[in-house]
Amino acid sequence: METKPTTDRKAAALKWLKRVGVWGFLFFLAKGLVWLALGYWVFK
Repeated sequence: METKPTTDRKAAALKWLKRVGVWGFLFFLAKGLVWLALGYWVFK
């Protein structure tokens, strides 16, 4: 019975990490695309 809180906490942490990972990936993808577009526009 003592393993359930640890499992729940671990599952919650994993869910949070996945959510942050997805948002982090999307943020840096958008940031990279903006920099590429800006560089293309400047050197065009």
